[in-house]
Formats: sequence, C-alpha cells, structure tokens
Amino acid sequence: MRHRRTSPRSRIPHAAGLFAALTALAAVLLPAPGRALDLPRESRVPGGIAILDLGAADGPPGSVVFNGHGAPVLRNGATWVAVVGIPLDTAPGKHAATLQPGRGNPSKVEFTVTDKRYEEQRLTVKNQRHVEPSKEDLERIERERKRIDAALGNFDAERVPQFVLRAPVDGRRSSSFGLRRFFNDQPRNPHTGMDIAAPTGTPIVSPAPGVVTDTGDYFFNGNTVFVDHGQGMVTMHCHLSRIDVKPGDAVATGTPLGLVGATGRVTGPHLHWGVAVNRAMVDPALFLQE
Repeated sequence: MRHRRTSPRSRIPHAAGLFAALTALAAVLLPAPGRALDLPRESRVPGGIAILDLGAADGPPGSVVFNGHGAPVLRNGATWVAVVGIPLDTAPGKHAATLQPGRGNPSKVEFTVTDKRYEEQRLTVKNQRHVEPSKEDLERIERERKRIDAALGNFDAERVPQFVLRAPVDGRRSSSFGLRRFFNDQPRNPHTGMDIAAPTGTPIVSPAPGVVTDTGDYFFNGNTVFVDHGQGMVTMHCHLSRIDVKPGDAVATGTPLGLVGATGRVTGPHLHWGVAVNRAMVDPALFLQE
C-alpha cells in the first residue's frame, strides 16, 4: 500500500479546522473491532503518557487535542482510546484534553498528572561553542528550533502508529530522560530523550513503520532523522555520523536510518532517541518491550 507523503512543515490548523480534519480521517486503517491494541505503558507524570477512555466504539471515533496538538485516537477492543503525551513542563494536578466526538458537541476528558522528580546530570563538553553559542550560532539555533518544532508537530491522520517500538540501536540504554542537565556547570533544559551508547558506525534503524519527514545537520543535535509514525507520533534520531535516508522515504521497522556518531553537542558517540506524541516529548522507555 502506498502512503501519502507529508511535508515536515505540514500542520493541521488548530481549533475547528483541527477537529474537522482529525474526525474525517481518524477512521482510516483503524484496527478491527474487538481486537485489543498493544499500547505504551501508561505513566501520568510529566514526560509520560495518559491513556484516556473515550467510551464505546459504536460510532465515529472523534478526535482529541491536548495543548493545542492532536493525539492518536484508536479503537482498543470495544472502546475508543486516546494516547496523550504529557509535556515535561506540565504542572502536577488536574488537566483536560478536548474531545470532539464524531457526533455532538466538544467535551473535556479530565485526568490527573502526578509529580515526578528527575535527577540531575553534569556533563563536560569540549567544544565551548555548544555551551556559550555566538550570536551567529544563536540565530542558527532559532532557525533550527522552528524546523524541529514543525517536524515533531507533524500530524498524518491517515497513518496509524505502532506503539510497541523496537530499540533503534543495539547498545547500553541510559535512564537519561528528564534529567536536569548541566553542561560545564551551566544549567540547560531537561533531557528529552533516551541516550543509547554505541560505537561510531553502529547501524541505527527505524523503531516502527513510518515516513521520513526531515533530515539535517543541527547545531545541538548534529545529524538528525525525523520519522512520522502517524497521528502525532514522531521519533527523532540525533548525533548520527551518517544519514542513509531522505525526506519522503517510507520505512518499515528495522529499515536503516544511518550510523551512530558524535555530531552536535555530545560527550562521545551515542544515539539520542526522542519520541513525541501530540508534540510532547515523552519517555521512550514507555514504548519498549522489556
């Protein structure tokens, strides 16, 4: 089957336009009625996943938006569920996603986020430019930030994501997600992915079926590949020594994406692997079978 290719910058409009587009397309390629899905492990903490029950699957699925971004909505057995990513900066307490049902008026689906304290990590970076960027570097970083945001916020309603992922590289996995990081003793944003240590040149593969939506060499991330897995689930693969795919390529689980490297802001060769759901960076460990 041939999939529609989407631009890394294609974004479904917010509010009414977003709801209409999601509702019209969410039923495409849905699992057969009665079959339970393989879902990520639920963890209702900042950087985690909330799986919301939307009711009986006896009508159209509707659509769900959280923080202005569409979340996957799928049939899980006899019910519709939404898989909602919780951003790392989410405050503990009650929150609500907006449900636009297939029929009727929008409603709120409430859930509670509990607190989680992430540890600190202090790293030494040899290239001081990656700690104190120049004016020209900052301008480049801002341009790249917009491009990264577009790639991670991509929403392909026709593609159904696979939630149990293959580790993209063989290596030692760190529990680095969410760590409050200090580079050369200077505080930086929390770590939004999983680091997997491996020698330079180790193959990196796609963790699930999808479409490559962007590739490039970024100031902090180095050589990077973005893969859109459908309905707001996107993975990013950073610090590669070589990229072996291009935007528009359809990939299967295990398709080579490139090789491990040490490009960008690094302390040694490894893969930084990020998973975004409704544009929230969430813990990749929730999607791996242990």
